[in-house]
Amino acid sequence: MSDTLKIKLLKTGETIEYPKGITLEAISKEYQNLYDSEIVAARVNNDIRELFKTLERDSEVDFIDLTDEDGIRIYQRGLMFLAYIASLEVFPDKTLKVRHSLGKGLYCEFDGWVPPSEAINKIKEKMRELVEEGIPFVKEELYKFDALELFKKHGMYDKIELLKYRTKSTINVYWCGKYFNYYYGHMVPSTSYIKLFDIVKINKGFVLVHPDITSPKALPEYIPQPKMAKAYEDREKWAKIVDMENVGDLNKLVASGRARELVMMCELLHEKEISRIADDITSRGNVKLVLISGPSSSGKTTFSKRLALQLRVNGFEPYPLSLDDYFVERDKTPLGPDGKPDFESLKALDVGLFNHVLNTIFEGKEVEIPKFNFKTGKREYKGNVVKPTGKTILIVEGIHGLNPELTGEVDDSLKYRIYVSALTQMNLDDDNRIPTTDVRILRRMVRDYNFRGHSALKTLQMWPSVRMGEERNIFPYQEKAHVMFNSSLPYELAVLKNFVTPLLLQVDNSTPMYSQARRLIRFLDYFLPIIDFDVIPSTSIIREFIGRSYFHY
Repeated sequence: MSDTLKIKLLKTGETIEYPKGITLEAISKEYQNLYDSEIVAARVNNDIRELFKTLERDSEVDFIDLTDEDGIRIYQRGLMFLAYIASLEVFPDKTLKVRHSLGKGLYCEFDGWVPPSEAINKIKEKMRELVEEGIPFVKEELYKFDALELFKKHGMYDKIELLKYRTKSTINVYWCGKYFNYYYGHMVPSTSYIKLFDIVKINKGFVLVHPDITSPKALPEYIPQPKMAKAYEDREKWAKIVDMENVGDLNKLVASGRARELVMMCELLHEKEISRIADDITSRGNVKLVLISGPSSSGKTTFSKRLALQLRVNGFEPYPLSLDDYFVERDKTPLGPDGKPDFESLKALDVGLFNHVLNTIFEGKEVEIPKFNFKTGKREYKGNVVKPTGKTILIVEGIHGLNPELTGEVDDSLKYRIYVSALTQMNLDDDNRIPTTDVRILRRMVRDYNFRGHSALKTLQMWPSVRMGEERNIFPYQEKAHVMFNSSLPYELAVLKNFVTPLLLQVDNSTPMYSQARRLIRFLDYFLPIIDFDVIPSTSIIREFIGRSYFHY
C-alpha cells in the first residue's frame, strides 16, 4: 500500500503527491501566497474541512480565505470564541452573549452588566495576548447525552435546550486551553489566525469588528448604525415579552403545542408595526412618495402591498410605481467589471425621466406611465395614464429606493423612506447567532423553486453576486430610512424547513455549492418543524415565499 496520496489543487490545476496523514494546514502554508487573504479552511471534494484535518486518500482541494463567505463565517466563529475566553479570563463572573450583526461586526452584551470603557479595553488586551499565544482550537466529538451532562455541569442551559431535540447522536465541542464551548460550524486552527479585529463600545455592550468579503485584508471602517441597532433592540424587547429569545425557546413552544398561538402573535406584531408606519406617514401631512428598499428576499413586495392597504384605511389613494419600467434601453445599459450589462447599477435607470414623472404627478397633472418591454429591451407607452388627486400617494419599491440620487429632483419633504429586512433577533443560543443572510437565502430558495422553476443549486450559485450587489447598492443607504421594518417572523424557519430541506438534499458533491447545502441542512436540524400551515394568514410575509398569498406578484 502506498504511503503517498495525490492532491489536485483547484487553484492551480496541478496534482501533487503528499505523504498520507498530512494536514491541510501544512499544505495551505505552501499556497498562501496565491490567495488574497489568510486561508482559514479548505473544501475537500467540495466539502468543508478544518485545517487541522488530515488527508488519507486522493482528493481535490480548494482553500477558503476571507474573500469567501464561508471563510468569513469561520473567522467570525473563531473571533467569538476568542472574545468568550478573554471575557472569562478578565471577568469570570460575567456572561457574554452574542446578540446580532451590526454593520461590519457582531454586537455583544453581558447578561445584566453594562461594561465601562476600561473593562472593554481589558477584554481587547486579553484577546491580543491570546492571539500572540497561538493556542490551538481542539475539536472533541461527544455522545449527545455526555455533551448535555457537560453543559449541565457548567450551567450552559441554553445549549441543552438547543440540542436536546437535535437528531444527530454526537455533538462537537471546541476546547481552547482549559475553556470549551459549543459552536455551530467550522473553526480556525488556533487563536493566532484571529489577527484582524477591533472592539467598539456601543449602547450597553460592544461591537466586534472583523474583516468581511468587501474588506478581506484589512478591518473595514466601523460606521455606527443607530437606526439598525434600534430595530434590533425593539424586536429583542418583544422576544423577551413572549419568552422566546433563542431556538431552544421556539422548540419548547412547538413541542408544547403552542405553535398556532405563536404564529398569530408574530403576525399581529407585523400588522401593528405596518399600521404604525401608515399612521406616521399620515401624521406628517405632506408625504406624497413612499420609497421602500431592502435586500433580496426581505419581503419588500408583500410589505409594500400591506402598507398600501393600511394607507387606504387612512384615506389615501396609493399608486405603485415600478422602477423596472424606467430602465434605459438595452443598448444604453452600463457594463459591469465583468463586461456584462449591469442591470443593478443606478445608471441602468432613466433617473431623469423617473423624476419628471414624479414631479408631474406631485403638481397634480396627468402623466402617461411607461412600460418596459423586457423582450425588446425598449420602453413603450400603452395609454397607462395617472390622474392624481389630493389623496394620491406613490409607492416605489426597489433596490435603489433609499439612494438619494434616485429622487434627487424631488423635494425631500414629500418623501418617506422605509428600509425592510429580515433582522433575526432570535439566535441558536447565547454564542451562536442566526445570520440574516441565512434566513433570506432560505426564503429565496423556496420562492425560486415555487414560482421561478429554479433549483436550490441555481439559487446558491446566484447568491454571491446578489450579495455583492446588496453591498454596493442597498446597505450603504439603509440608515437614510425614516423607519426600519423588520420582516423576520420568529417562527418562519420552523416552517421553511419543511419546504427547503428536500431542495437542499438534491445538491450533490459534484459542485462547490455542496458545502453550503450541507451547512444549511445541518442548520435546519436545530428546529422542530411547524406543519400547521393553515394558521398562517394569506397576507403574511412568508406567503410571498411558500405560496397561497392573498396578493398577486
